[in-house]
Amino acid sequence: MAIVSLLKLLKKIMAKLGKIYKALNEKGVGYVLKKGMAKLNPERIPELESIQKLFANTSGLEIGGPSGLFRNDGFIPLYKVIDGLDGCNFSNTTLWEGTIEGGENYSYHKGKTGIQYISEATDLSEIPDAKYDFVISSNCMEHIANPMKALEEWVRVVKKGGLLLLALPNKAYNFDHKRAVTKFAHLLEDYKNNISENDMTHLEEILELHDLNLDPPAGTPKQFKERSLKNPENRALHHHVFDVGLLTQMMEHFNIEVLKTCESREHIVVGRKS
Repeated sequence: MAIVSLLKLLKKIMAKLGKIYKALNEKGVGYVLKKGMAKLNPERIPELESIQKLFANTSGLEIGGPSGLFRNDGFIPLYKVIDGLDGCNFSNTTLWEGTIEGGENYSYHKGKTGIQYISEATDLSEIPDAKYDFVISSNCMEHIANPMKALEEWVRVVKKGGLLLLALPNKAYNFDHKRAVTKFAHLLEDYKNNISENDMTHLEEILELHDLNLDPPAGTPKQFKERSLKNPENRALHHHVFDVGLLTQMMEHFNIEVLKTCESREHIVVGRKS
């Protein structure tokens, strides 16, 4: 047993070193040092304790995780205060999680696991109405072609009085900074037209305005275009660009009372289902 435990520890160490080596090659020493300092002295969302109290001792669903945002050294460390968490990812293989399996395989925190669903974020038909106390999602909705349809599903699986926490990238800090924030009317039109996740409406805009200097893994313009054309299978594109105002409009459309907003490197909205 001791040998097995040691092998598991060595495997984790090697995996961690592999991630560091990859980050050094792709993003440079400065990025790695900055990330290391952030772990030693992590930035926190304002009024963190009040947010943790909202989620303490509850069980929920995470879309597109696990996320560093909710880990102990993250901006909103929630994993350690909740009772249970299931996860949903669109495929058994993703750019972010690698290979994953459905079932009791959602490992989100030390000693904590839940059910891993393999399902579109816009179709949680495996999950009954009002099953969860909350839904959380970090840096996922921008990869969804029909975010209003997704949000409708997320609201459905939350209990009355339950919570939703959405965190989306702030374009000022990433490769979307040249793009305009999407209009709510456009999202609503896509929702009414039941746009599918194969939609490529925004491809031309993305190819023109995506700042590749801030996205080294995307490669050259040619490589980026080749990857983007395969978006129905890899989901790498940011279909839309969000801010707190847009997220608030989306929440209010589905009768979600907005409790808190925050603008940092992510736009964050916390709401309660009426």
